[in-house]
This record gives sequence, C-alpha cells and structure tokens, in this order.
Amino acid sequence: MSYNNIETALIHGGISTDERTGAVNVPIYQTSTFKQDGLGKMRGYEYSRTGNPTREALEALIAELEGGYAGFAFASGLAAETAVLSLLNTGDRVLISSNVYGGTFRLLDQVFNHFNINYTISDTEDPAAFERDITPDVKAVLIESPANPLMTITDIRAIAEIAHKHGLLVIVDNTFMTPYLQRPIELGADIVVHSATKYLGGHSDVVAGLAVVKTKELAERIAFIQNSTGGVLPPFDSFLLIRGIKTLGVRLDRHVENAQKAAEYLTKHSAVKSVHYPGLATDKGYEVNKRQAKNGGVMISFELKDNYDIKVFFESLELVTLAESLGGVESLVCHPSSMTHASIPEDIRKKVGITDGLIRLSIGIENIDDILADIEQAIAKSEVK
Repeated sequence: MSYNNIETALIHGGISTDERTGAVNVPIYQTSTFKQDGLGKMRGYEYSRTGNPTREALEALIAELEGGYAGFAFASGLAAETAVLSLLNTGDRVLISSNVYGGTFRLLDQVFNHFNINYTISDTEDPAAFERDITPDVKAVLIESPANPLMTITDIRAIAEIAHKHGLLVIVDNTFMTPYLQRPIELGADIVVHSATKYLGGHSDVVAGLAVVKTKELAERIAFIQNSTGGVLPPFDSFLLIRGIKTLGVRLDRHVENAQKAAEYLTKHSAVKSVHYPGLATDKGYEVNKRQAKNGGVMISFELKDNYDIKVFFESLELVTLAESLGGVESLVCHPSSMTHASIPEDIRKKVGITDGLIRLSIGIENIDDILADIEQAIAKSEVK
C-alpha cells in the first residue's frame, strides 16, 4: 500500500507488521542461519549476511521513503558508501563536493586511492564550474547538500542533469535532511546514502548506514556487493532503526523549529562573526535549498569573533554535549577541524573554509530556551577581556 503523506509512511511503510503472528512490530530475527526443507528448498532465507527478515523490513522501508527501487542496510554510513563506491572501476574518478564529511574524504583519499579510484574536489555550488571539472575518467559525482560542516547547498537537480549528460552516476548523501525533508531521487539522483546513525536512528544508540538505488540494475549490483563484502546491519540494530524512523517526523519538526530559532539567535549575537544555516533568508544557499528541501534542516555551524576563546566556549557548555556525531534527541556540539574533519589535510580544510574557529551544532529537541541559555553562558565565559 502507498501513502499520500510521508508521516504515515514512516510508520506503516515497507514491511511494518509480522504476517505470521500479526505483531505490529517486525520481530528481531536474531539468527545466523535458516532451516532448509531440502536441497535447494529454502523458505526465502538461507544465511543472515545474504538476507534477514528484520533487515529486509528496514530496507523496504527506506526504499519506499526515498522513492527508490531498493534499499540496503549496512553496519555504518561509511560501509554504505564503501559499497556504493565499489561500483567504480580502477582508473575511474569521482567528483566530490568541496566540503564533505571527513570520513568520506578519508575513504577516498586513503582507501580507494590504493585501487587507483581517484577523486577531485569540485565546487558543486556552481554548476558551470562543476561541468568544467568533468574529465573522461570521471564516472560519478558524490554530493552532500547541505554539506558538512559549512552547510553549503548544491542544486541537486542542476548537477544531476549535467552529470547525466556526461554519463555520470549521481550519488547524494542525504544524512542531514533525510527523506522527510529532501528526496534526492526525485531531483535526479541515482543513489542516496545515509549515515542512519544520525536522524533516522535519532537516539544516539545505533550505528548504521543505508543506501537506496533508483534502478533494478543498480539494485542487483549493490546486492551482490553487499553480500560479497558482508558489511551488513545486524537484526537488532535494524529493529532499532525501524523504531527510530517511526518518530522521525515528529522529532524533525521539533529539531527544525529549535534550529531555526538558534540560527536566528546566533545571527543577532554580538559575539558571532558568521552563521551557516540554509534556513536563513540571508544564507547564500537559501533559495536553492528552498526549492529542493522542506526547510533548512537542523545543522548549524558558526564562528565566534576573534576576541572569544573557543576552547573555553566548549569547556563551558553544560547542557550541549561536546561529542562526535549528530542527529540525536540531545544537542551536540563539535569542532570540525579537530574532530569530524581532522582527516582532511589542513591546507584543504582552509581552502574550502573549514577554519579552526568553526563550531558545528546539532540542535536537539530540548526546550529551546534551555539550549540558548547554555550557549549564551558559554559565549560569555569565553570572551577574552
């Protein structure tokens, strides 16, 4: 059954009940193998790396939510990206957005380069500049929009049209937005990847990755890679992720409401030098993001003025937690240049604008007054007098 509204699909999409028992939640099939009724007589499953009913329910759900042909669940977001990038051949090159998650950069820079699969950093904010970067060896483009950590916006539809004109595969990391706020396949993407650890899980209690493909041909290739390389998501984690997705809509509504207020607060603050949030009308990516996403999302990055000590700022926070990751119900803060993006060489970080003073906020669903009060007192304590 299909649903007109994604809020309903989050709860009832994919395989949402157990047909045998009528359980309203898909059970955790915590098994490594399955009994066969005879040689070549299986009941749909043979070994949990190849297929597991709990994971299958999750994969069907994310495929429906993203509007794709098939979904695949992996042990982490990077495992999902590894499987997707394994579609490339030796000698191929992928264009990546000018600021991407540090783990994505490291994967290409220090793992896939050993197989002579290369990358070029491209300004995907500028479609003309992106097209100039396409050389005969370029076979794919990997986009983040909003990009991590500067929240830069790529016009997914425009880039996809150019990429397809040149025969490129279009991969979009939709972690920051999720299908509740943005649906890249409808905008022209061939593959969507997620660190499902973040908003899809939503409670900082599971590490997972998802990939959704547009076509049967891509589904067959990714299924082969998933089974052959084995980085699959376990049944219990699949169950947790399904449970998290059921509340995605109500959580993100609160997250975004809080983020918009926090971004507006930071923009007006006398101690703040710059704010990066595509939900602000003054943000350079605002108009493009407005066309392709429901709103500005949750993630914010900002810089304090030079007479503020960010080390003291981080140490002074009491409610907002200094930690890696994002997307949980609790507010988190990180220092990209020494944490999430430390694997990117300093010269490249500075070139794309990831300064040592950049602060990244994942706004939670606590009362916004408490969040802002904590940020305010930390800023006050960090002023160098």
